Amino acid sequence: MAEYELYCFAQSGNAYRAALMLNLIGADWRPVFVDFFGAGVQRTPQFRSTVNEMGEVPVLVHGGKKLSQSGVILTYLAERSKKFLPQGDEARLEALRWIIFDNQKVNGMLGTYRFLRCFAKPAGQPAVLEFLKGRIDNALGILDKRLAKGPYLLGAAPTIADLSLLAYLYYPADEFGFDIAAEHGNIGAWLGRLKKLPGWVHPYDLMPGHPLPT
Repeated sequence: MAEYELYCFAQSGNAYRAALMLNLIGADWRPVFVDFFGAGVQRTPQFRSTVNEMGEVPVLVHGGKKLSQSGVILTYLAERSKKFLPQGDEARLEALRWIIFDNQKVNGMLGTYRFLRCFAKPAGQPAVLEFLKGRIDNALGILDKRLAKGPYLLGAAPTIADLSLLAYLYYPADEFGFDIAAEHGNIGAWLGRLKKLPGWVHPYDLMPGHPLPT
C-alpha cells in the first residue's frame, strides 16, 4: 500500500500542484480518482462526510491525516521532505504571499475561466469570460515581471511558491484560447526550467481521468 493517497482528477490544476509535488519529492503515492465531471462524487454526502467537507480536491491522505487545500498540502510535504521548502522566516512569508496571490488572482481566475470555456454546460457568458480574461492578463503580467528578476519566484531555487503558481499553466493553450507561455516570455522560460526537474510529468499523464468520455 502506498504511503500517500491523493484524491484528484486530471483536469484539476489544484490537484496537479499536489500530485506534482509528490512526484518531485519521490514520494510513494497513488492517485484516487474523483469523477468530478461524471458521477460528481465530490458533491455526495458521503464524500463530504468522509473525505472533505468542502467538496473539493485535492485531498492528501497520509496515515490518519486527511489534508485539503493545495497550499496546505504543499507546505506539509515540503516540511516532511525538506524539499522545495523556503528557507528562513522571510522566505516562508514571501512564499505564502505568492501562494495567496496565486489562489486569488492567477490560477484562481485561470481555472474558473478554463472551466467556463471548456467544461461548463452551458458555457460561460461572453461578458463573464471577458471580465475574467482581463483579470488574468493583469495577474500574469505581474508574475511575468517578477520572473524577470530571477529564475524562480524566490530566487535561485524552486520552492512551493513555484509549484503553486504552475497549477494550470501546463494545460494545452487551446483550452484557454491563448498561449500563456508564448505571450509571457519570462513565464514561458520559467515553465521550461520547471519541466526539467526530475519527476516532472504533464498533468494529463500524472493523474487519472483524461481524456473525458465523449
